[in-house]
Amino acid sequence: MQIWVDADACPGVVKEILFRAAERVRVTVTLVANQYLKTPPSRYVKSLQVPAGFDVADNRIVQLLEADDLVVTADIPLAAEVIAKGGYAIDPRGRLYTEDNIRERLNMRDFMDELRGTGVVTGGHAAFSHGDRQAFANQLDRFLTRHHVAQGGTT
Repeated sequence: MQIWVDADACPGVVKEILFRAAERVRVTVTLVANQYLKTPPSRYVKSLQVPAGFDVADNRIVQLLEADDLVVTADIPLAAEVIAKGGYAIDPRGRLYTEDNIRERLNMRDFMDELRGTGVVTGGHAAFSHGDRQAFANQLDRFLTRHHVAQGGTT
């Protein structure tokens, strides 16, 4: 199991949580972005720079993803592709995407895009908060604990 991070828009605090988790449970975390990203010296943390372009990082993640890998992304279409390929996806605010909720999230995303296209101001996401950081850390810990135990490890 590996963790892939759609890193161009991922909050720095989420990356820091992932770096600590990588060391703690010895799992590879790979940041994928179209720009250079500084990573801490670690055998478990890597960075993959892709060319600039629409969905280039997303496509590379899907290409490299294996079943049971985890992807950290706020991109709902990417999360849908991850789930379809047998992976798991979590957003930086700690929401786990699942087969049960991804269709609803895609529909809501499309609806909001349509509203914005007609000139309706829908606002953006709220600022990333301490509660979001905590929700992400908790969800990641739950996921890693379940996955580690499922692989025969100990917590």
